[in-house]
Amino acid sequence: MTSPRPAAVIILAAGEGTRMRSAIPKVLHAICGRTLLGHAIAAARATQPAHLVVVVRHQRDLVAAHVEQLDPAIRIADQDAVKGTGRAAECGLEVLPPDLAGTILVTYGDVPLLTGETLEGLLARHTADGSAVTVLTGEAPDPTGYGRIVRDDSGAVTAIVEHKDCTPQELGITEINSGIYAFEAAVLRDCLARVGTDNAQNEKYLTDVLALARAGGGLVSAYQIDDLSQTEGVNDRVQLATLGAILNRRQNEMWMRAGVTIVDPATTWIDVDVTLGTDVTIEPGTQLLGATSVGAGAIIGPEVTIRDSEIGVDAQVRRAEVVLAVVGAGASVGPYSYLRPGTELGPNSKIGGFVETKNARIGAGARVPHLTYCGDATIGEGANIGAGTIFANYDGVTKSHTTIGKYSFVGSDTVIVAPVTVADGAYVAAGSALVRDVAPGEIAVARGRQRNVRGWVARARAGT
Repeated sequence: MTSPRPAAVIILAAGEGTRMRSAIPKVLHAICGRTLLGHAIAAARATQPAHLVVVVRHQRDLVAAHVEQLDPAIRIADQDAVKGTGRAAECGLEVLPPDLAGTILVTYGDVPLLTGETLEGLLARHTADGSAVTVLTGEAPDPTGYGRIVRDDSGAVTAIVEHKDCTPQELGITEINSGIYAFEAAVLRDCLARVGTDNAQNEKYLTDVLALARAGGGLVSAYQIDDLSQTEGVNDRVQLATLGAILNRRQNEMWMRAGVTIVDPATTWIDVDVTLGTDVTIEPGTQLLGATSVGAGAIIGPEVTIRDSEIGVDAQVRRAEVVLAVVGAGASVGPYSYLRPGTELGPNSKIGGFVETKNARIGAGARVPHLTYCGDATIGEGANIGAGTIFANYDGVTKSHTTIGKYSFVGSDTVIVAPVTVADGAYVAAGSALVRDVAPGEIAVARGRQRNVRGWVARARAGT
């Protein structure tokens, strides 16, 4: 049986989020490599809606630009000066076709743990029951502050009562309102047109739609989930960190069950867009960020940060930072290495301790093992770069490229002043300052002749 698809999903993201105390809109704060709004959009997209709308107001241009970057097909709706979730949803409706029929899901831009599976379950229950409105609910051990779900004997929802308005009997109810709903489009459109702002906050409440729908003969039902954290919103940075830790723990558990060894989950952070192969081992203190992928059998860590990079099968990266780089199969990186954007390591190559690379292509089996800066360079297969080598790629105006040929050898403590080409099989003597090309089979010696001065110590440092 084909799962139902919503006619639309409306994500409410207009709030100011003053408790974040931030110049950044609340919905643009991030956990596990994705903004809060990005998580909401991913969950909504999982339901394959015909239309997806994000309602914005506070710092409208920043939020709208982020939405455009994530998904240009999303429609932007602007909430006006009328406050409240009901008005926000109404503004969302205004950018949808006026004759739109079917089910509309309404959710929020600050509930990052909500999953597409839960929204699909809400939609399926709503469709199966033939409801006018279905509310997502959960059982809260301490429901203080939440709206209570009041049901009749048949299980239908008769009311949502705010905590401050509860009777003593209603205070004992532990099923709470998440604020996430499935509405029939015609019901939502009709009822919102009749909802007013005659209340203490002068706001147009979405919850008022439920009473109007029920009064009109529609069924109001509930879809209860066990994982209440999916309905939790972020209001301040404490909640941001709390939900981030929950999501990261779930990421780690997912990957461990998929065949990844995580030695210390408490110190391992894996973003939601990371992909890992089987039998990857992650040592303590590791962060895998952005769109990073790690091939099967690789060993990552300890103390590694990798962002938006590709790590090959059976590679090893330890005590290193890797950004926008490619590490080939069987290659070795670290310790204390920094691979900057544009670095590409070939299979079975090596980047050793205290090495920094940038825009460097390092061939299969090539080695840069110690204390080297390698920028804007191509290093051929099987080449060896001695300790303390500096690729002097920048003259203050222009960045120039160095090419080191296959199976060539650069001695320790060499400065290569780009642009220079060292041909295949050539050598560079240790301590050289190389400024010209080296032909195949040659050895370049670019250093001053040694001169030993007899008796200098007795004359210049007498008594030492």
